[in-house]
Amino acid sequence: MKRDVDHGAMAVVGYTTPWAVQAGKHVELHLSCGRPVTHVSVRRLDVPDPERVSWPVDVLNVPFRRTFEQGSYLQVAASELAKAPPITGISFELYLTRNDGERCIAACDAFELQLKDGVVSLLQAGRTLIDSVPIPSFVWLSIALAQEAQGLSLSIRGHDLLAPVEVRRHLVDAVWKAPAAELRFGSSGKDDEKTLNAKFARLTLATQSGPVTWGFPTLLPDGPILSENGLALDAVNLPAFCMTSPRWDGSSYEPRLVPSHYDAVHCHDDDMAPLAWPASHRLRVPVDAAPGIYAFDADHDGGSEEIVFFVTSSVKRAPLLFLVPTATYLAYADEYLPKHLYDWKCEDRAHAFAVANNLKSLYDYHGDLSGVSICSWRKPKTTLRSDYLYPLCGAPHNLPVDLHLLRFCHANGIAYDLITDHDLDREGSAALAGYRAVVTGSHPEYMSVGMEGALRNFAAEGGSIAYLGGNGFAGTVAFRDDLLELRRGPTEAGRTWDGKLAEQSLALTNEPGGYLRSRGRGEFSLIGGAISLMGFDGARPFTRTPESFGEKCAWLFEGVENETFGDHGLVLGGAAGYEVDATDLTLGTAPDTIVVATATGFPESFGHDPTRWYEGGEAQMQTQRVAEMTLRFLAKGGLIFSASSVAWCGALPEPGRMNDVGRITLNLLHSLSQPKPE
Repeated sequence: MKRDVDHGAMAVVGYTTPWAVQAGKHVELHLSCGRPVTHVSVRRLDVPDPERVSWPVDVLNVPFRRTFEQGSYLQVAASELAKAPPITGISFELYLTRNDGERCIAACDAFELQLKDGVVSLLQAGRTLIDSVPIPSFVWLSIALAQEAQGLSLSIRGHDLLAPVEVRRHLVDAVWKAPAAELRFGSSGKDDEKTLNAKFARLTLATQSGPVTWGFPTLLPDGPILSENGLALDAVNLPAFCMTSPRWDGSSYEPRLVPSHYDAVHCHDDDMAPLAWPASHRLRVPVDAAPGIYAFDADHDGGSEEIVFFVTSSVKRAPLLFLVPTATYLAYADEYLPKHLYDWKCEDRAHAFAVANNLKSLYDYHGDLSGVSICSWRKPKTTLRSDYLYPLCGAPHNLPVDLHLLRFCHANGIAYDLITDHDLDREGSAALAGYRAVVTGSHPEYMSVGMEGALRNFAAEGGSIAYLGGNGFAGTVAFRDDLLELRRGPTEAGRTWDGKLAEQSLALTNEPGGYLRSRGRGEFSLIGGAISLMGFDGARPFTRTPESFGEKCAWLFEGVENETFGDHGLVLGGAAGYEVDATDLTLGTAPDTIVVATATGFPESFGHDPTRWYEGGEAQMQTQRVAEMTLRFLAKGGLIFSASSVAWCGALPEPGRMNDVGRITLNLLHSLSQPKPE
């Protein structure tokens, strides 16, 4: 389905290619606008007084209103059909999910197999040949349409032994016509018609020389899928691969062991491939540009919009390396947040734009209630703005909170280099070489196994990690070029979607998705704790523990005026809030982890992490209504600090001011910036 961009909520949207660029390289801007763009310039966002930089921006094309193509389907091009021997029929396996209105199961110039309200019809040249054949959803079916004797035969057979489906219609007065134009599965090709929500498997052309069959790989293909005969089939608009097929029998959850059990693809009517809007502007980043967070400002007669990009470090200039959590930013980008499900505490135009344009984040459901699991940064990321407010908490979230940290660093002389999650995944440990410490933002929630391994090795070899957030190092993701994939597991109850355990493996790598901790990695064993509470009401201050006054830890609190600190902040009004972490020795916290401060007294609206189980029941659970700030000193001289709260960076002071949260953060970063004593 093709749709014009609805600019009612945002007059200008866009994206850059690449999303992160090194100094001296080009970055292009791709805009869609509902109002004329009067000027485009560049502004640096991560400095105390963000101002436009004098980098010339070249105009390539006048931007105008663009389109989205939404809905995935499968297609065999006419040129491929022409290579096949004479075609005498088609067959395929189909698993319908939720479909309203009229949808297309399969279509070409010779016929169309339609679905409407659970009933199938066969049309040929506008004439209805077969009508009113009911078929079930959420059951695997085998469907075949073929020449038979002097007529045409349609057969539908169900795979559920307890609810058998057996349909056979034979038309003696109809003639099989082989497709000559493109053959589509799940789409009629009409721009105004939604595609089919369904899984497909084992598409086959019956020919006079034998069958031509396409099986779907468990790994997302880079290009067309080839049959054994070499004919190409295209998966259009990024459907989900590595899905269970009729052959899955529950004996294994591992697609690398039983690939035939996972040879299905799931098409959704709101899938969206990476966009290919023409570039409207181009910038060559100066060779002496400082690494940081920048934005194109696209001005129009009603205001301006930011399109954020990152200038990353190509050479080492500072002892500290800030890791931009682009995986988290992308996972949240364009979150739908329908108001009938969520209590909005503030308005934000990005979410209104997402609703108007049917955009989905990796926190959302597809139209058939399956979870959205893959997306590209080649799309507008309208929630990625310095003025963004998250409707669930009425406060800044993600990028603006991280900018608050980086502006604090600039104001206080803390130098840093900068890379993104995407860089770290691609380059591995080499990206961290030579740095004394890696500094995170407020919510580095998602990581690939390669990223986590690089950070773990970095710390093991003497590097330090300043984890200045909460609920971090938690979910497994995979990257490929501009794509990010996230598969949630059935234990991740809450406001996000629950995935099936059998479909938790990632199509980009075939590794298990879900929590890193389930694979012996992640939060507890790396940074000491994991999410304990989540809530959107008032945040709480921290109070120092007796251990914080000991010789090993006292330096962190030098100059701190109060034992209790952090009672103000941008995020929910304090230093401990939104999501907070706590330790658990039974789940992997190292015994030498030191709790240096705690926050308690959270409102009852703060809910427990549903993945944790408490042996002592409710009494023990109440003792864990806590955030625990920790320090751990490592064998080769590094340390790991955990602020344990998404709200921590928001409690830093404004430039030119100071508070205890700022003093603790400065003590930490100053210490990590210094060479280790010999």
